[in-house]
Amino acid sequence: MTVAFIGTGNMGSALARAAAKSGKADRLLLSNRSPEKAIRLAEELGGEAVDNRRAAAEADVLFLGVKPQLLEGMLDGIRELLLNRKDRVVIVSMVAGRDLASLAALLPGLPLIRVMPNIPVAVGSGVSLFAASSEVTAEEKAFFCELMAASGLVSELDERLMDAATGVTGCGPAFAALFVEALADGAVACGLPRAEALRCAAQMLKGSAELLLQTGEHPAVLKDRVCSPAGSTIQGVRTLEESAFRAAVMNAVIASFEKEF
Repeated sequence: MTVAFIGTGNMGSALARAAAKSGKADRLLLSNRSPEKAIRLAEELGGEAVDNRRAAAEADVLFLGVKPQLLEGMLDGIRELLLNRKDRVVIVSMVAGRDLASLAALLPGLPLIRVMPNIPVAVGSGVSLFAASSEVTAEEKAFFCELMAASGLVSELDERLMDAATGVTGCGPAFAALFVEALADGAVACGLPRAEALRCAAQMLKGSAELLLQTGEHPAVLKDRVCSPAGSTIQGVRTLEESAFRAAVMNAVIASFEKEF
C-alpha cells in the first residue's frame, strides 16, 4: 500500500511517523508547500519527497494536512486527477473545521475519513478521533487504525460527537499542562527545586492516567484509594473542592465546545 501526505507540518509529520512505524505502508510519499520540510522528513522516515500531483496519483491512502484556508486552492490542483482515477484512493483529512459533508462537496464520491488528532500523537500517546463516510469499507477503516496505531489511541466516533470529544482530547493537553504547572508551583513553594517539581508532577499525571486506563477503574475509586482517613490527601481534595476545581474543569471543556459553534 502506498500512503501519501500532503502537508508535513507538526501534525502531518507526527502521523507520517506513526504510519512509518506501523509497517503497513509499503511506500511513503511526502509533499509539502515548503519542499525542504518534505525532503527532511523523507530522509528521516525512508520515504520519498514528491509534489502534490504525484502524491494524489499514486496514493492508496492520501492524508490532507493543510491549513483550512489553503484547502480549496490545494485541491484545485489535484481534484480532477483524484476524481478521474481508475483505482481506489481513500482520502484522510486532518483539516480543522471541515466536516465530512464539506469534504464530500469538494471531492464527491470519494471515500473520506475525517481525523482529529491531538498534540501527544507526536510522542505516540495521543488520541485520534475519526469519522468515515459511507463509502469507506470496514477493511479500509481497519487499515487506517493499524496505520495510526503507533500514534496512540485511535477511536471511531459519530461525527456529531466529535466537537464535544475535542473539548477533552484537543483542548485537554493545555488544561493538563496548566495543572502540571500549578502542581509544580505548589511544590516549589514548599521548597522543591523547579526542574524536579515539574518532572515529578508530569510523571505523576502520566502514571495516574495509565493506571486508570489499565484498571478501567472510575477516577473516584483511585481518589478514594489515595485519601486516607484524616490524611493529607483528603485535605488537599477539600481545598480543591472549596475552589470549585471540578466545576472549573467542566466549564473549561464546555466553553471550548461552545466556541466551535
